[in-house]
Amino acid sequence: MNSFLSFLLRAAVSIPSAITIWLVSFLTLNNTFWASSGLALAGGALVFWLASFYTGSQFLKKNGLTRKEYRYIKKNLEEAKQKISRLHKTLFSIRHLPSLKERVELLRVIRKIYSMTKREPKRFYQAERFYFSHLDSVLELTEKYAFLSAQPKRNREIEWSLAETRSTLSEMSKLVEKDLYHVLENDIDHLNFEIDVAKYSINTGKASNDAHMTVSNSPEKSKTAGSSEISSEKKQISGPKYFINTKIDEKEELKIPVNQETRFKDNNRRFPE
Repeated sequence: MNSFLSFLLRAAVSIPSAITIWLVSFLTLNNTFWASSGLALAGGALVFWLASFYTGSQFLKKNGLTRKEYRYIKKNLEEAKQKISRLHKTLFSIRHLPSLKERVELLRVIRKIYSMTKREPKRFYQAERFYFSHLDSVLELTEKYAFLSAQPKRNREIEWSLAETRSTLSEMSKLVEKDLYHVLENDIDHLNFEIDVAKYSINTGKASNDAHMTVSNSPEKSKTAGSSEISSEKKQISGPKYFINTKIDEKEELKIPVNQETRFKDNNRRFPE
């Protein structure tokens, strides 16, 4: 977290706490004004310290560092900040215009490494060569070059030394760039891994979509084939239509007149002799 934002957070917690302690002490406990003010200041300072301890613990836990390691890194970063400030003044005191762009780029890379390490102290161990070797070499070469180039009269030996120093600074600039890439190595590996995962997901999605399209197209073909067969059958059946009544009506009961019924009964009674 940024140191200024961290200070604002601690102040936002401690100031209301101090005001609450003063009100309770003065209005509820009936203490004097100065006694309440002293208790409020002491309570606010205690809350400020507790908030600092908590935020620091969370910061160290996030970066996976102990307090001893962080003090060691913080000490080296403070020394590096002073060296970078000296380097900034020296680089822009040199009046060699052809190398101005290269000097600006070198300073930009150095500041980038420092800002990344300050924001994430665990990166310090990836930039140890920069802080313990390359930064000191660049600073020493730059100060020597600025000193020699500021001389009013130069001989051949001084000119040769200046040219050799510029060449060496160019080589050191490449080493500093490699230090930056080394600090970003884990981020680059993580990014490549995420790219591989994303590509695999894209390819899997395309394959599933193609399979879905092939499956969805096959029923349509069968449906069209079935519809064509049904239409052909309809064409074959087309023509005059005849209906056959297969319903069989029940036989109606035969009604016999009364006179005929008696006659039939009489005839039935006669038996042949």
